Amino acid sequence: MIEKDIDLCGLGNGLVDLLYEVSFEELENLGLRKGEMRLVDASLQNKLFEVLKGKEHHKCSGGSAANTIIAFTQFGGKSAYHTVLGNDENGRFYLEEFRNLNIELVAPMIDEPTGTCIVLITPDSERTMNTSLGATAHFGPEHINPSFIERAKWIYLEGYKFTAPKSTQALYYAIDVARASGSKIALTLSDVFVVNNFYPQVLDSVHKVDLLFCNEQEAKALAQQENFGDIVEFLKRLVPNFVITRGENGSFAWVNAREYEFQAYKADPIDTTGAGDMYAAGFLYGLIKKNNVEFAGKLASYASAHIVSQLGARLRMDHKILVEKVENK
Repeated sequence: MIEKDIDLCGLGNGLVDLLYEVSFEELENLGLRKGEMRLVDASLQNKLFEVLKGKEHHKCSGGSAANTIIAFTQFGGKSAYHTVLGNDENGRFYLEEFRNLNIELVAPMIDEPTGTCIVLITPDSERTMNTSLGATAHFGPEHINPSFIERAKWIYLEGYKFTAPKSTQALYYAIDVARASGSKIALTLSDVFVVNNFYPQVLDSVHKVDLLFCNEQEAKALAQQENFGDIVEFLKRLVPNFVITRGENGSFAWVNAREYEFQAYKADPIDTTGAGDMYAAGFLYGLIKKNNVEFAGKLASYASAHIVSQLGARLRMDHKILVEKVENK
C-alpha cells in the first residue's frame, strides 16, 4: 500500500506571469479586447514584449493550477506539481521559486521557451491575458511521474490543458492513475473558452472526477442553461461534488449531497487575476486538511477577497493568518 504523503498534486501549465498595469487607452492601442484570454504564438508575444519594454511590471511563476498549488502550500498543505518548462532563464526562475516554496516539482526542461502569460490590468481591475504556451504546450502523459499521483490524497487538474490533444491525453492518464490508486480528483474548468471549444473532452472528464470547480459563466456553458437552479440540478446529475463561484454573490457548493451557500467578503478590487485559483486553494485546504466544508467555503471566500484587493495572483501576506482568522470567526 502506497503511503499518501502528499495532500495535493497538481497538473497544469508552467507559465511565468508578467503583470502590467495599463490604461484603457493603452489597451486599445495594443489592439486588445478588455477581459479576453488569447493564446498566441511566440512571435506575437515577443512583439507585445517589445511594445511594453521598459514598463514596470511584476514577475512570478504561475499557471492556473500552479497558483492553486502554491496557495494551498502556503496555507499549510504538502503539495506536488507536474508541468513542462523551457531550458532557459524563465524556466530556471520557475524551478527556483518552487524549490523555495518546498513544492515537489516534476518539470522536465525541453528546448522550447518557457511559457509566458502577459497580464494587462486596467483601472477597473479587469485582466486581459495573452498567453504563449511555449514548452508547456508539449505536456503529455510521458511527462507524468505516476508515483506522485499515487502518493497524493487528491489531484487537481487544470482545464486549460484541454486546449491541446497531447495534454488532454495527459489529463486522462492522470485520472486513470488516480482512480486506480484511490486518489480523489478535482478539476477546474478554467475558462468559458475551454468549455465552449472543447466541450466533448470537458464533459467526458467531468463524469470521472470527484469535485468540480467553475465560475457561473463556465457552469452556464457546461450545462447549456441560463437559469441558476437548472444549472445546479444539471451538475448534481453530472458530478458528485461541485463548487460554483458567483463573484459578489458569493459561491454555491454541493458536497456530500448537501447544499452550501457562502457569502462574498467585502473587497476593494484592484486585480481579479488568480481569484478563482485562490478560491480553489482555500476550499481544498479546508476539505483535505480540516475535513470541514463550512470552513473550506469561508476560507476560500475570505482568501479570494484578499487576492482581488492586490496586484497579482500571489497573496502578499502570511496565509496561515487567514486560516487562524477563519477558525476564530
